[in-house]
Amino acid sequence: MPLVGIVDYGAGNLDSVARAVEYCGGKPLVTETPKDLRTATHIILPGVGSFAVGMKNLRMRGYEDELNEQVRVKKVPFLGICLGMQFLATLGTEPVDTPGLGWINGKVIRFITSSSDEKVPHMGWNSVEPVKASTLLNGIEAGKDFYFVHSYHFAANNPADILMTTPYCGGFASAVARENIFGVQFHPEKSQKAGFQILKNFLAF
Repeated sequence: MPLVGIVDYGAGNLDSVARAVEYCGGKPLVTETPKDLRTATHIILPGVGSFAVGMKNLRMRGYEDELNEQVRVKKVPFLGICLGMQFLATLGTEPVDTPGLGWINGKVIRFITSSSDEKVPHMGWNSVEPVKASTLLNGIEAGKDFYFVHSYHFAANNPADILMTTPYCGGFASAVARENIFGVQFHPEKSQKAGFQILKNFLAF
């Protein structure tokens, strides 16, 4: 059974993510210290709220170095959810410019609406379109709906890092991937059957 380290840095839907992991066949381990990640076979970084505050908390609690060791060096499969995906970027702009983990080159920027039908934050169900093949997407049909809540999005520098897109405010990257690193802007733990399928696929790595 996969042992899934769920990073607790003071911002995230930890209980709902832990329950979803357990439902999908993993054993959740909500971390108390960065050292807890050393026994994990998989790592999930959830998150809600401001990029700047979240990264400050992550760094103050000592998680950045441990995450770099486990994910970048030891290649433990990693999934960032919502703000956790945005942390992968080089830079976030909410509310001020703040360096991210820098694992995938890009910038996190606020949505710019293009019609009266578009609101910020982007909240509720919306579709995703795969743009490249990945085992993370096994069983996920094009156009499948997932649950989103966010005002900022990840603008990746390299299109090859984009795994899925969503048609909102001109389109945005709703998932990114590079090697063992994955990020999804939507909340799989709130996206019912399709979200659970994403988690099951992740746990199979």
